[in-house]
Amino acid sequence: MNTPFLFNHFFKISLISSVLFITACSSLGGGSVQKRATKLSAGIQQAYRVTPSTADRIAPIIVQNADRYNVDPLLIAATIRQESSYRSNVTSSAGAVGLTQVIPRYWQQSCPGNLYDESINIQCGTHILAKYEQSAGSWKKALAYYNVGPTNYENNRKMKRQGKRYAKQVKQHEKMLKRVLNAS
Repeated sequence: MNTPFLFNHFFKISLISSVLFITACSSLGGGSVQKRATKLSAGIQQAYRVTPSTADRIAPIIVQNADRYNVDPLLIAATIRQESSYRSNVTSSAGAVGLTQVIPRYWQQSCPGNLYDESINIQCGTHILAKYEQSAGSWKKALAYYNVGPTNYENNRKMKRQGKRYAKQVKQHEKMLKRVLNAS
């Protein structure tokens, strides 16, 4: 017996031989990682003007990590747009590196390896976002934490405003990507 049920709109629950399976449903719809990555790649190319080769290379990594950490792949894609505009080898003045702009000195224990490697960087950035969402209780606050850090956000008005502006920008990138995907 294989009976799918919708729970909210984020989870699909299937009862298979009396075993309960819960899988995250993506804003990209169902299907294989490759099918969802192909759709995401097309959206990234159109919404953010990313080259096909870059979008095709990065989209499957986003989808895999979105599944792994239960983060919306569109939010990851929007964060990458905000952080690096899909440039893998960029380094900020604060020392943040790669697509998701991870600061190695803060995250080296949780994210070992070469953070210029696209797979490692996206995995690490997604891990950080998921960790912050768990502690913050919302994606907007998690995004603000991602930008300024939880301590700065909670203890410094200026940093809190900066974090909120950042979260708003990422959410705008996410909305743009959703519009493009819904139009296709």
